[in-house]
Amino acid sequence: MTTVTTRTVAYPADGLTMMGHLALPAGTDRRPAVLIGPEGPGLSDFQRRRADALAELGYVALAFDLHGGRWIADPQEMLDRVMPLLADPDRMRGIGHAALDVLRAEPRTDPDRIAAIGYGTGGAIALELGRDGVDLRAIGTVNGLTTGRPGEAARIRCPVWAGVGSEDPIMSAEQRDAFAAEMQAAGVDWRLVVYGGAQHAFHHPTVDHAVLPGVGYHPRQAERAWQDIVDLLAECLPVTE
Repeated sequence: MTTVTTRTVAYPADGLTMMGHLALPAGTDRRPAVLIGPEGPGLSDFQRRRADALAELGYVALAFDLHGGRWIADPQEMLDRVMPLLADPDRMRGIGHAALDVLRAEPRTDPDRIAAIGYGTGGAIALELGRDGVDLRAIGTVNGLTTGRPGEAARIRCPVWAGVGSEDPIMSAEQRDAFAAEMQAAGVDWRLVVYGGAQHAFHHPTVDHAVLPGVGYHPRQAERAWQDIVDLLAECLPVTE
């Protein structure tokens, strides 16, 4: 296992002081980098560990913040903040660009080799960066199969991978179809993986089924989804020693 260095980075976005988690691989050379967007409740140790795992694979990784250093445990409070955000592509892009600026400013980052992945709200932000024409090598989104403003998906310049649970009532079959139609019409190189039996936030081990209906952890499919993301990065953003 390689030695990973981590630190908290503070930066302004969405009128807040965000507290991201930066993970650096061993060495001093420039490396490809990955932006990681968290679920609606915000940045947690789960996504921090994801950043650390990617750093162990040789990537510079930044897990970005949504709520100014807070993790919102109350479901209603979370929805009250997140739903207006999801309805505002420009706000989502602002949060994404602010984090991307931090990642690009890191001396270890190769600014020409960056991917964006995300979960739920964080995945929607990754997609909006693509729709905004950001030069990314790959976009991966789990449970964040949002559609954008008409025509803007044509600005996506990289492969898009999306994963969703078959039993996810939030990302319904109709939403999946709308996402697929948008990507196809825009000529995007896209993939959609539907994980059988999985609900919303199936990737997150701390999710309690009682929190919200249709939300629950599925260990087997969570492991598969993570491997699919690692494979996406290996294909589109390989680490070369």
